[in-house]
Amino acid sequence: MQNNKKMFKIVTFKTKIYLTIIAILLIIISIQNIVLIIPSIIIYALVLLYTFWNDNKSKTEITEHIQELTGNVETAAKNSLANSPFPLILIETDGNTVWKNFKFNTEFANIDIKNILIDVVKEIKIDIEKRTDKKEKSVEKQIQIGKKSYKILGEYVKLKQKGRDRQTVYTLLLYFIDETNYLNVLKELKDSKTCVGILKIDNYEETMQAIPTEKRPQIIAQIEKNIYEWSTNTNGMMIKTEKDTYVFAIEHKYLEKIKENKFEILDNVKEIDVEGILQITLTIAISNEGETNQERYETALATMDVALGRGGDQAVIREDGKYNFFGGKTQEVEKRTKVKARVVAHALEELILEAEDVIIMGHTNGDIDSMGSSMGIYRLAKNLEKEAHIVNNTFGLSLNNFIETIKSEEQYKDIFLDKAEAISKITQKTLLIVVDTHKRSYVEVPELLEKTNKIVVIDHHRISTDYIDNAILMFHEVYASSASELVTELLQYAKKEPEITTLEAESLYGGIMVDTKNFTFKTGVRTFEAAAYLRKCGVDIIKVKKWFQSDLQSYKIIADIVKTAEIVNDTIAISIYDKKDKDANLICAKAADELLTINTVTASFVIGYLGEKVCISGRSLGDINVQVILEKLGGGGHITLAGAQVEGMTEEETKQELIKIIKEYFNENAN
Repeated sequence: MQNNKKMFKIVTFKTKIYLTIIAILLIIISIQNIVLIIPSIIIYALVLLYTFWNDNKSKTEITEHIQELTGNVETAAKNSLANSPFPLILIETDGNTVWKNFKFNTEFANIDIKNILIDVVKEIKIDIEKRTDKKEKSVEKQIQIGKKSYKILGEYVKLKQKGRDRQTVYTLLLYFIDETNYLNVLKELKDSKTCVGILKIDNYEETMQAIPTEKRPQIIAQIEKNIYEWSTNTNGMMIKTEKDTYVFAIEHKYLEKIKENKFEILDNVKEIDVEGILQITLTIAISNEGETNQERYETALATMDVALGRGGDQAVIREDGKYNFFGGKTQEVEKRTKVKARVVAHALEELILEAEDVIIMGHTNGDIDSMGSSMGIYRLAKNLEKEAHIVNNTFGLSLNNFIETIKSEEQYKDIFLDKAEAISKITQKTLLIVVDTHKRSYVEVPELLEKTNKIVVIDHHRISTDYIDNAILMFHEVYASSASELVTELLQYAKKEPEITTLEAESLYGGIMVDTKNFTFKTGVRTFEAAAYLRKCGVDIIKVKKWFQSDLQSYKIIADIVKTAEIVNDTIAISIYDKKDKDANLICAKAADELLTINTVTASFVIGYLGEKVCISGRSLGDINVQVILEKLGGGGHITLAGAQVEGMTEEETKQELIKIIKEYFNENAN
C-alpha cells in the first residue's frame, strides 16, 4: 500500500508539470492573438478531461499490477516458509504455537518437542527482557535435541499483554539449523590437534647423589620404564632431551583420558622403592595453545615455570587460556645448594647500581614478613649508596607495634611512601623490587607495575596464574620458609656485606619467626642458618616476640572463634568470625593457628569479613594441602599455610562452598 501511494504521487506530479506548460503556451498564444482565447480555453478543457480520464485509467492499471505482484510475492514467501529446508515455528512466549512448517513436523516427529520448546522459549523471553537495546530484535541460541545439535535463529515482535498480571507476550519466528555434522567436524579437528608437553624429574642431581652408585642404573631404568609406558598408553611420542627432561607430543583427544586418570604417572613414579631416599617425583607441563608446535612448546616451557614455582610434583595443563592443576600433594624439598642465592645476590646488586633509585613494595595488608624483607632490601640498596623507599599503603594490627618502633628512629624518618607519593616518584629508571608476593593483583600498588620495566620479584609462595610475568629478575623459591629468609641469604652473599642495623635484623627475624610459627612449620637447615646469622647481628628475641603478642581482647575473640568451630570430614575445623573488623585477616589467621593445637584437627579454616570481601585463613599440619583447596576460591599459599579473599558471597555461603571443595578434595584423593 505504501508503494502504491509513492507510485501515484510520482505520476500526479509529472501530469501537473505537463498541464502547467500547456496552460502557459496557450496563454502566450492568446496574448498574441485575442481571437484565439476561446479556442484555447476549449482546447485546455479537453486536455484536462483527457488527462483526468487517462490518469484514472493508469492508476487502476498500476493498482491491479501491484496487487497482482504483491499477491505473487506473498504467495512465494508463504510457500518458501512452508517448504523451507529448515524446521521453522511461529510461537508465542506463553507457549502457544501459532504455526509450524512441514519440515518442523517431520524433523521432530519422533521427539517430544513440547517441553523442550517451553524451556527454550522461557530462556529466550528472559534474554529479551534483559536487553537494553530494544531495537535489537534477533535471537540466537544453541540447543541439543536428541542426538543432534541445533542453532536456533530468529526474530521477535512484542504482541500484547495477557492475563491478570498483564504479562508481556512476544511472538517468535524461530529457525532450527542442524549443526551436528559441523560440530562433529570441529570436534574431530580439535581432537587431532597436537599438544606439546615437558616432563622433568624433580631434584634429579640431589636424588641421584643420594642413591648408591651401583643402584643408580636400576632406579633410572625404572623411572624411564614408567615414563615411556605412560607415553605409549596415550599414543604419544616421547623424546629424552636432557638427563632429567623429556619432551612429548600427544593428540588432544588423549588429553581428556590423562585428566580422567589424574596423571597416574605422578603416583607410579613415587612408588619406586628407593631405600632411605625421599620419594622420586615428576613435574609435567602440557600446552595446546599456539598455531605451531614451536609456539606450543614455548607455552609449555612457560607452564613448566608455573609448575616448578608451585613446588613441583604436579602436572599443569595450559588449555584455552586457563591453567588446570593436578597433584602437588607433597611438601617442597629444601635445596641444599646456595648457588642460586649467590648468583641472584650479585645480579640484584648490578641492577641496583644501574638504577636511578629503588622502590620496594610488598603485598596489600602487609605483615612482618613483607615488611622485614622490605627492610632487608632497603639496607642492601643503601649499602650501594642508592636512594630507596618502601611503599606502605596498608597495614594491619600485626604491624602496629613495629611501625611505631620504626617511625621513632630518625634514620627511617622518610623511608615510607604512600600510594600517591610512590606513583609520582617512580620513573622508567626506577628499580621496583616486589617482596613476599608474585601476584599482580596482590601488591600494595598495582599501578607501579606499569610505570617501569625494571622489576625484581623475591617470593616464597607457590606460584599462581596471576604472576608478574615481566620481571627481569625473579628469586622464587617455594622451599623457603619466608621472603625474609631469602632476603637474609641475599644479604650474606652481597659483594660488600651490608652493615645491618639491629632493627633491620629484628624485622627479618620476625618475618621468619611469624611465617614458621616460632620455627615449627616449614623450617629447614637454611631457615636456622638465616636465623643464626640474624642473631649474630644483635637480634633481641624477647623484643621481637613482644611485637606480636595479642592483647586480652583479641585473645578472647580468638577463644570464641575456636569455641564455635565445626568439624567436617572428621579432622578439619571450620569457624566463622562474624564481626566486621579491619584486622579480621590477622584474627582469622591466629584463630586458624590456635585450632591446630587441638589433637584431632589436622587442618583448619577461619572465615571473616575484610572490608567488602570475605577472607579465609587456612592452616594444616601437612597431611592436607590447604593451598590446593583455597586455590579453587582464588587464593594460594603453601601446603600448610594458605589464604583467600572472596567477593560476592556472604560468610555462610563461603563456608558452604568451602565444605563442598573440601569434599571434592577428599574424593579426588580417595580415587
